[in-house]
Amino acid sequence: MNAFRRLTLAAVFGTTLLASAGAMAQSIVVASTTSTEQSGLFSFLLPEFRRASGIDVKVVALGTGQAIDMARRGDADVLFVHDKVAEEKFVADGFAAKRQEVMYNDFVLVGPKSDPVGTKGSDIVSALKKVASAHAGFISRGDKSGTHAAELRFWKMTGDDSNKGTGYKECGCGMGPALNIASSTGAYAMTDRGTWLNFKNRGDLTVLVEGDKRLFNQYGVMLVSSAKHPQVKTAEGQKFVDWVTGEAGQKAIASYKIGGEQLFFPNAAATAR
Repeated sequence: MNAFRRLTLAAVFGTTLLASAGAMAQSIVVASTTSTEQSGLFSFLLPEFRRASGIDVKVVALGTGQAIDMARRGDADVLFVHDKVAEEKFVADGFAAKRQEVMYNDFVLVGPKSDPVGTKGSDIVSALKKVASAHAGFISRGDKSGTHAAELRFWKMTGDDSNKGTGYKECGCGMGPALNIASSTGAYAMTDRGTWLNFKNRGDLTVLVEGDKRLFNQYGVMLVSSAKHPQVKTAEGQKFVDWVTGEAGQKAIASYKIGGEQLFFPNAAATAR
C-alpha cells in the first residue's frame, strides 16, 4: 500500500509539474510605451486577447528607447512602441524579422488655458518658437521615449534646437508624471492624445496645438527574434502579433473610447506590406 501511495503521489506531482510548466508557457512579456499603458488601452485589450488565446500578457511600460533596449537584451517577447526610425533600426540590426504597423493617433501641445505666449493653432513648429522666445515653462519627458524623440524632431524644425528657452526642463519621466508637473507649474508640454484623454489631473491645462500633419503618431509591433534570443516565446508572441494586427484586435482597438472619443485608430490592414 505504501508503495502504491508513493507511486500515486509521484504521478500526481508529475502531472502538477507538467500543468504548471504548460501554464507558464502560456504567457508572454510585451515591452511597450507608457502611452499604451497610461491611456488604459492595454487594460482594455489584454482581457480580450486572453479570452481569445488563453495567453497571459505582462506589459512592461517604459519610454520607447528603454523598451527597445529591453527587447534588444531579450527580456521581452514582443515590442510594441512608437518611434518608426528606431523600430526600423531594431529590425535592420536583426532583433526582429519585420515591423508591422498597428494603429495611430496624434501628439498635441497642451498648456495653460490663458496661453500666455500665443501658441494656439495647428502649427507645432511656430508654437515651439514662441515658447523658446518667451522662455516659457516647458516640461519635456527627456527619457528617450517615442514622445521625446518626436518632440526633439519638432525642436530641430525650429532651426535652432539648441535654444529652447530658459523655461525648458527635462523630467526624465513618463508621460503621466510629465503632465502632472506641467499641470502643477502651469507649463507647456507635448503629449500623445491617448494619455491626455485618460489624464485626470489636468488643472488649468488644455489642448492648444493640434491638427498639424507632423503630429501624426504611428505605433508598430515586432516579435523579438529567437535567433538573437533563443528564450523568446515565439509561438505565443506571434499569436499576440497576429491578434493585435488581425480583425479581432483591430476592432478592439477601434472600440476603446473615453467619454465617447476614440483614442487610437487601427491601420494594420492599410499599412500591411
